[in-house]
Amino acid sequence: MEPLIDVLWLVNQQDKLVVEWHAGPVGHDEGDPLRAVMLDNHARNFELWHEEDKARDPQATDAVIATVKRAIDKINQARNDAMERIDEQVLAGLGDPAADPDVAPTQHSETVGSIVDRLSILSLKVFHMREETEREDAPEEHRRSCLAKLAVLREQRNDLARALNGLIADLQAGLKRFKVYRQMKMYNDPSLNPVLYGKTGE
Repeated sequence: MEPLIDVLWLVNQQDKLVVEWHAGPVGHDEGDPLRAVMLDNHARNFELWHEEDKARDPQATDAVIATVKRAIDKINQARNDAMERIDEQVLAGLGDPAADPDVAPTQHSETVGSIVDRLSILSLKVFHMREETEREDAPEEHRRSCLAKLAVLREQRNDLARALNGLIADLQAGLKRFKVYRQMKMYNDPSLNPVLYGKTGE
């Protein structure tokens, strides 16, 4: 049986796009719906990374910080929506019985979308840590420290990629199941955030 997700393709594509997006517009062209939503999640993480950098600029004004915070909230919502769509696509590919405890009694607490998201973030960490190892303006001690950290990040990503491969195999074999866990980001919902719905009608 062909794996529902080609994890090697995913990791390589995440790395490739991080390099491309640092040189040009954020975007991707992928016809397969599951692959497309995984890359959409990756694009949102890329955007979040760089908005978070802006938020930590000690020279940023309060107005800039407020604008960045709102952007972060919006992008993070899109990132979480993409994670849920990944899980929906995977469950659709497995068929409804994949979520049935009578078919697969062992429920996996972390979803496929969550693991894909973590791989995306690790790809960004690897890219930026590797940049630190190549900084000519940084002291040698800094570069050595970053090289050690880069090795750890790569090991963590390899471990996580293997874990995703194993989970996909178990899901397709009917040994495990999972559910879509809705994030319920209340602070972005005008009907659930009291600061927002309290202003309605003003």
